[in-house]
Amino acid sequence: MLTRETFRGPWAGLPIAWFADGTFDERTYRGDVARCCAADVPGVYTCGTTGEFYALEFEEFAAVADATIAEAQGTGVPVMIGCTSTFTRGAIRRARYARDNGADAVQIAIPFWMALDDDEILRFYTEVAAAVPDIVISVYETLRAKRAIPLAVHRRLHDAIPNILMVKSNEDTVGCSVEGCAEISRLYNVFVGENLIHELGPSGAIGCCSSLVYMNPRYTLKMFGLLFAKEWDALKPMTDQVTRFFYEGLKEIKTPNILDSACDRLLGRCLGFLRTSLRCRGPYNSCTPEDQARVRAWVERETPELAKL
Repeated sequence: MLTRETFRGPWAGLPIAWFADGTFDERTYRGDVARCCAADVPGVYTCGTTGEFYALEFEEFAAVADATIAEAQGTGVPVMIGCTSTFTRGAIRRARYARDNGADAVQIAIPFWMALDDDEILRFYTEVAAAVPDIVISVYETLRAKRAIPLAVHRRLHDAIPNILMVKSNEDTVGCSVEGCAEISRLYNVFVGENLIHELGPSGAIGCCSSLVYMNPRYTLKMFGLLFAKEWDALKPMTDQVTRFFYEGLKEIKTPNILDSACDRLLGRCLGFLRTSLRCRGPYNSCTPEDQARVRAWVERETPELAKL
């Protein structure tokens, strides 16, 4: 079972491969899972935002979860499945399926159609955890859920639910500040963006739900090795390159309104590590092969160390 000592590092948050007709391309997807496992990533997961949980029927969710778990079995790489839903019963159904079929952890954001108050957040996670008390839970914190979880509520969650071991802290949530990360890391592990691990590592950040790890596993795993060793001076120039890539290199994408899954697909395809499709499920925009070529050219020209697989 995952522990706070093992639930760390850059977990590969994989996009789902789709055929042109929008159906699940299982062979390509399983190949991407296998490549990540062979690269010795600390864990693989899907059905987060990059894995388009919001665009999956339950039967499709089950097929993707089955493929992920089956491909990782025997490699020693643990699997986390995103089980976010707009209602408690939906999250429980997905979490039970993931647990019953061999997942090591589930990741769940708070329901996002209507904003929850503090007591509703606590009740939601308590009810889900009671239904799956024997699997590790990760709290996926994002302002797409219409609000951040206050530190006081994190403390209540920690006290009530011992199988919460990690929070994925996104922009403008408590864990993405130096002070907040230090407080939350006393409760459970904090995952942040790859570019933030130098800033927040001294405050306890210990992992990432990563797309960079399947753009360039060598570079990303080296960064996290430096994080674990607390070699901050050696880590900073590497995270500086990642920050520059995120804020400058990705401006090469010309397609408007590109969000998580589309961007992460491009990262995986950029240097050729993943084979997934560029297409997202509608109505959301996708990157184009021209976007991919422009971004790759920028990386090779401006951050050549990041381009070396």
